[in-house]
Amino acid sequence: MERDYFEEESYLRAQKRVKELKGFYWHLFWYMAVNIFILIMIYRGLGKNDSFFRYEHFATAFFWGIGILGHWFGVFGIKGVFSKNWEKRKIKEYMDKDKF
Repeated sequence: MERDYFEEESYLRAQKRVKELKGFYWHLFWYMAVNIFILIMIYRGLGKNDSFFRYEHFATAFFWGIGILGHWFGVFGIKGVFSKNWEKRKIKEYMDKDKF
């Protein structure tokens, strides 16, 4: 009975992690697709004397990129530092120290 509980808990954690990864990769895919489309449309609409490298042309990519970076940290970065696994390791470490 206890083994089933731990297997189910492990499965649910893995399933949650897969959903987080899938969400990030879809977010990244749409970021790339939409921004490539926008930049192609801007490039095609420019006249002879217009500059492609203007702030307005890259504003969407820049600000959405900040969102992508935040999403990345949520999935891969900062969250891993103080995650539940980290807490469990630290608790076990301190309990082991108290035994001696």
